[in-house]
Amino acid sequence: MSDHDFIILDEENTNGEDKSSRDTAGNEEKKEVSASGKSSEKKEDEDRYEKVCFICHRPESVTGRMIDLPNHITVCPDCMQRSFDAMTNGSIDMNRLMNMPGVQFLNMSDLENMQPRQQKIKKKKEKPKEYHKLNIKDIPAPHKIKAKLDEYVVGQEYAKKAMSVAVYNHYKRVATDTMDDIEIEKSNMLMIGPTGSGKTYLVKTLARLLDVPLAITDATSLTEAGYIGDDIESVVSKLLAAADNDVERAEQGIIFIDEIDKIAKKRNSNQRDVSGESVQQGMLKLLEGSEVEVPVGANSKNAMVPLTTVNTKNILFICGGAFPDLEEIIKERLQKKTSMGFNAELKDQFEHDKDLLSKVTVEDLRKFGMIPEFLGRLPIIFTLKGLDKDMLVKILKEPRNAILKQYQKLLALDEVKLEFDDGALEAIAEKAMEKDTGARALRAIIEEFMLDIMYEIPKDDSIGQVTITREYIEGTGGPIIQLRGQVVPRLG
Repeated sequence: MSDHDFIILDEENTNGEDKSSRDTAGNEEKKEVSASGKSSEKKEDEDRYEKVCFICHRPESVTGRMIDLPNHITVCPDCMQRSFDAMTNGSIDMNRLMNMPGVQFLNMSDLENMQPRQQKIKKKKEKPKEYHKLNIKDIPAPHKIKAKLDEYVVGQEYAKKAMSVAVYNHYKRVATDTMDDIEIEKSNMLMIGPTGSGKTYLVKTLARLLDVPLAITDATSLTEAGYIGDDIESVVSKLLAAADNDVERAEQGIIFIDEIDKIAKKRNSNQRDVSGESVQQGMLKLLEGSEVEVPVGANSKNAMVPLTTVNTKNILFICGGAFPDLEEIIKERLQKKTSMGFNAELKDQFEHDKDLLSKVTVEDLRKFGMIPEFLGRLPIIFTLKGLDKDMLVKILKEPRNAILKQYQKLLALDEVKLEFDDGALEAIAEKAMEKDTGARALRAIIEEFMLDIMYEIPKDDSIGQVTITREYIEGTGGPIIQLRGQVVPRLG
């Protein structure tokens, strides 16, 4: 065998080594690719799913970073801490308990033999939230706020003006955030007006115009801390929920507490007043401005949910109530004046005074049962007038989303024109006055009379127009049904 042959063999051997090394390198590359693929899949899986606590079943987004135990068991820090506290600081003597017959403790090595289902839940896809930032230049002037309120609310001129100015000043205060040494106080409001006069509707319209979170709550369910019912901080947790748990946005919101007259001091009662004066005292810190711990995503602090701190310094509180019997207190005060001599006032001159509620004073409210500290934190007090017949007729047809316009749109979808003559509107207003529940009565009355019409119209495609008459409302006749081309009375 020649030297040349040896050289060739060496080359072949070398090529073989190169080939084998290349194969090995290729395999390693494949392994790396597959490993990276698996790791990317694992990462994708982690992005899509989040761990859940084995004990309290809360997700990692709520509890914080989970503690991993053997065999895919995850426990949140709260539950782990509670377990340690129970073993170390608890009233149970662990040494005695371990020696008791029939008591067995879970051994961590036993967990390895268990095969529980891996506790994971799918993460919610979070959409980017865009919130309206409050800027002093964006705050509408009082006359613009009132003009917008005029589109939706009929009458109540003084109330709309007072609300517009108070809200404008409040949000100027929030936007500037006290730029100098002069600190502007909050302009919380107290609305007094009979039922159905538009208190809640005014606040809803206002919050919609300003694009701020609004929480509407009822004072009747509020009780002193430690008693059954909602505690005082629950009104702030409702606002936090309305702001999608965004604390910064919630701190610029509005809280409307309805039925505020129901937490007046109970008269001639020897029992503990847990839903009256105690609630007023508990609300003092909220109205003035303080940091309150509220649960995120629940109304009760006892639910195992995290707490967050909300500062109520910039939250506008609006309280409203009907204050029944307040008119009697005002009348009694006005009639205490001398009833003799040339300047004497007749005792019956206040009996039929429809504007009597506007003469209310802080002293009258104190006599009603509101404590002076509570009233002192509601500097703006104004009244809403009871609705008369003319105002009820205007409410029926004038606002942007008036009840009549709603029904006209419903029938327009069936290509039928709906009309109400003036006599019918007056008859509806008269019936509403008898019910004495304000604007709320209008909807109930119209629903009653429109039931047959809404039932019969879709049956006949030839109907082109329906006119509601006074006779139909009073039950002595029927509506005028106009077919496409003729007018004949029907449904009567």
